[in-house]
Amino acid sequence: MEKTNFLLAKNEVNPAKVLPGWYVAVIDGKQATTLKAFYEQIAQALDFPEEFSHDLESFDEMINDLEWIEEEKVAIYIRNSNEWLSREKANDRLLTIIDLLDATAEDWKWMDEEEEEDVSRKELLVVIDDTPRIRTLLEDQEIPFRALD
Repeated sequence: MEKTNFLLAKNEVNPAKVLPGWYVAVIDGKQATTLKAFYEQIAQALDFPEEFSHDLESFDEMINDLEWIEEEKVAIYIRNSNEWLSREKANDRLLTIIDLLDATAEDWKWMDEEEEEDVSRKELLVVIDDTPRIRTLLEDQEIPFRALD
């Protein structure tokens, strides 16, 4: 079975126990109800360099780099996912972030050998608390996911 980029957690998990050896960035959906707040949390959780501009283009650039993180495996754990970006007027921004994370995780998988010499290769995984809202969004975007064992 192909590895999915998204894992859905039934109950709040301890990412360090579930993903030993991974760099785990924890995002609290209750504190990231807007895109601005999400950018602030992700920048802190992934220790983005100072040049991060707190916008989508800069987020895309940073999440596709991650060279400053020593670990090859990086997980983003979004707890309280029902509240995550819930104050945004439409789901468009949330869908854009989800699509970008999925595309980035896929890009890391298919990095060719020539690119690997120039860039430290990473594996990206997104763990999200399982809610009907998140499940529906992933299904509507046709993004594969599986339950966290």
